[in-house]
Amino acid sequence: MQIVAGNGRGTDYDSIINHSTLTTEHTFEIQMINLSVNINKIATLRNARGGNVPDVLRVAMDCERFGADGITVHPRPDERHIRRRDVYDLRPLVRTEFNIEGYPSEQFMELVLAVRPTQATLVPDAPNVLTSSAGWDVQANMEFLTGIVDRLKEAGIRTSIFVGTELDNIRAAARTGADRVELYTGPYAEEFDADPDSAVKPFAIAAEAAHSVGLGLNAGHDLSLHNLKFFQQHVPHLSEVSIGHALIADALYLGLENTIKAYKECLK
Repeated sequence: MQIVAGNGRGTDYDSIINHSTLTTEHTFEIQMINLSVNINKIATLRNARGGNVPDVLRVAMDCERFGADGITVHPRPDERHIRRRDVYDLRPLVRTEFNIEGYPSEQFMELVLAVRPTQATLVPDAPNVLTSSAGWDVQANMEFLTGIVDRLKEAGIRTSIFVGTELDNIRAAARTGADRVELYTGPYAEEFDADPDSAVKPFAIAAEAAHSVGLGLNAGHDLSLHNLKFFQQHVPHLSEVSIGHALIADALYLGLENTIKAYKECLK
């Protein structure tokens, strides 16, 4: 069974379902690269109907039970998916790493400082954008970001700044005092089918630049079963990937447990 996704690329779900690593009995080794599951789409589905189906809290706990190394949420001001109440309710339940991403408005900062997740990922989204589609111009926002990072680090929260592959920008991120950067991988996903080697090259170079200035490395946006393995094989120093939309879409066909195992397999 091959399903053609909205981007025109097909995923061979039969081969994934039949892969021996996806049996319930299989024991996975500890991964060096963490998979953080973004559960925003679960909240979107819940909010479309009202009520509490699907249960965001239950899904988060199931993701962990199925092997996810972390849970990511992105609460936006209009609460069109994850709500502030969800974030508070998730905090005592999440046993792996809890990552809250968003634009660091004062409202966002109040939430993060109250909840104290493992990691806060700072993105430059305007309130009304559909999804994150670019990284920070760190140099242009140096004073602002440095102040935000200082507040988060004082609270013991690991900080990550969402960036593109521009090397000077990555070096500037290190000067803010941030612990990590998260590479915006949208361009990689867009160019992957045409030329995988060309698509991944700037990310490999960016990864080396981040490592050279002492930054940890995360990555996210449009990573999928189609392109994740190649990315992992060619981008060094990767600590974590955050994946939501593609993973939840794949779970419609594979089931959530098999999907998480398939993504974990890509990270080996």
